[in-house]
Amino acid sequence: MDKAFTKKKRLSSFFRGAKVRLFLQFIYELLELLHFTSIIIHNIPYICGMELIRNFCVIAHIDHGKSTLSDRLLEYTKTIAERDMKHQALDDMDLERERGITIKSHAIQMYYNHENGNRYTYNMIDTPGHVDFSYEVSRSIAACEGALLLVDASQGIQAQTISNLFMAIDHDLEIIPVLNKVDMDSAMIDEVSDQIIDLIGCKREDIILSSGKTGIGIKELLDAVEARIPHPKGKVDAPLQALIFDSVFNSFRGVIVYFRIFNGIIKKGDKVRFFHTQKDYQADEVGVLQMTLQDKPELRAGDVGYLITGIKVSKEIKVGDTVVLTKFPDTPEIKGFEEVKPMVFAGIYPIDNDDFEDLRDSLEKLQLNDASLTFEPESSVALGFGFRCGFLGMLHLDIIQERLSREFDQEVITTVPNVMYHSYMAGKPNDLVIINTPNDLPEPNVLDRVEEPYIHAQVITKPEYIGAIMSLCLDKRGFLTKQTYLTTSRVELSFEMPLAEIVFDFYDRLKSISRGYASFDYHPLDYRRSELVRLDIKLNGDNVDALSALVHRSKAEELGRKICSKLKDLLPRQQFVIAIQAAVGAKIIARETVKAMRKDVLAKCYGGDISRKRKLLEKQKEGKKRMRQVGSVEIPQKAFMSVLKLDDK
Repeated sequence: MDKAFTKKKRLSSFFRGAKVRLFLQFIYELLELLHFTSIIIHNIPYICGMELIRNFCVIAHIDHGKSTLSDRLLEYTKTIAERDMKHQALDDMDLERERGITIKSHAIQMYYNHENGNRYTYNMIDTPGHVDFSYEVSRSIAACEGALLLVDASQGIQAQTISNLFMAIDHDLEIIPVLNKVDMDSAMIDEVSDQIIDLIGCKREDIILSSGKTGIGIKELLDAVEARIPHPKGKVDAPLQALIFDSVFNSFRGVIVYFRIFNGIIKKGDKVRFFHTQKDYQADEVGVLQMTLQDKPELRAGDVGYLITGIKVSKEIKVGDTVVLTKFPDTPEIKGFEEVKPMVFAGIYPIDNDDFEDLRDSLEKLQLNDASLTFEPESSVALGFGFRCGFLGMLHLDIIQERLSREFDQEVITTVPNVMYHSYMAGKPNDLVIINTPNDLPEPNVLDRVEEPYIHAQVITKPEYIGAIMSLCLDKRGFLTKQTYLTTSRVELSFEMPLAEIVFDFYDRLKSISRGYASFDYHPLDYRRSELVRLDIKLNGDNVDALSALVHRSKAEELGRKICSKLKDLLPRQQFVIAIQAAVGAKIIARETVKAMRKDVLAKCYGGDISRKRKLLEKQKEGKKRMRQVGSVEIPQKAFMSVLKLDDK
């Protein structure tokens, strides 16, 4: 017992002594060191700097294999498991897979283990190729340091290839030329390589030969991204500056913002401010864009990721806006982002006026992940309340209609599309009046002049189709400005023509007359004086404002006859005569008549006196007159749609 007591006493005195204090201090310092070491290990990618990050996009003409090549990159880097792999993996809309085109830009993060032992983070954005969605491309380019320029080895350089290339060069992006589809029998590797060298001025060995279908050249492409595309440049210790390049709406989490951080750090729980609205929010969640959203405690300069703040109102998000920290309100916004410029305008109306607010909500949600869509309320005598919407082209209009139907169950009526015109009043030649709808056109007695937008159109085709293409462009009031032979088998034609002339059917007719061997691209030029008139469609003397259109005086009669003829086939017969008229001002330039349905009132008058039959017919005639005076014509939905396809044979 004494021994145990003595041992306990010695141990107690030891813990009170100087030795134990030194021992405990050593343990504490060791734990501090381990904690600091764990922080260093956790932040290795950032401490190594942004040298391990590459941000790039994939740009090309439509159908040159961007999405397929992106699939192979995801497959090679094991971003997607083999069992989950499918064609056009990044395209999340059924509409994209059905049509085989990319409508929305898609960002994704990949990890690539390089031969030098480093693990690189690749942030890739797959972009659309159609000319109508060039705005999506500009947004993607603004968030990158480099671009993969894909060229189809069997088709060569197309119009949109050149357009996207110049857009990337304007943003000082590093261009990596990629010759795709080299496995095809029709591939012209040497010829197309020469075209790329002439266009970019690169060396032949700089061109990467690849195939999105078979996987040829995928490793070489990933190595080239690491070697040629510069890493992001930014300051981690500077105030936060992040560019919003896209956004989507989630019914459970609200608006999800996609952004690229140029400077600073954003952490979960930070108070952030959107520069455009000057509203403050809390960063509920931040993370990176993989096949699914992966949350992270923080994101730093050079990263591409997402931000969730619980925003439910889509108007509070503007693509191209800058995100800053609330505690640094004087942080400047990021410049150089291209604003959307709608090319085509059309009215969208619900079939039932009670669905007006539902249509507004649907358009707001669509606008959120399609920043190129613009809309404002308007009303029509024939259709009630609806919206005046701005689109980038007819394909964009078609896509929006389809998405409204599929995603929001909104069946709508679309009016005749037109472009934006400028008008000047008599006596006030410098006062500009914007004309978005035919009803906005002032009366001729108070109008000084009207100007319409012109575009610079670029067509690349084979020499044998030059004559047919020139005839088409001249028919559309265009004129040739330049003709350049790129090679012996490819020629570039440059035209200046009114934008209104390419709205309806120009692209389809171009493809038809060239058997698919012509590519088309355009960009706006300026506004020029023009002889425009308002074409009104009348049904039994009443104007149908939804079918009115602004056209050039020389085209008014032709278009009026086509619309009248189309409506004659589509309007259901009534018990009274329907007069379909096309008018310019007070002058009727075209007319068609839908005959009345006639009941056989003489069915029971077999035999008998002729005067009895005449009496019955005269009585029917009087009844028809009264019906015509009070009768109203119902216009079916397909009648409005048919006006968009007047040239369909």
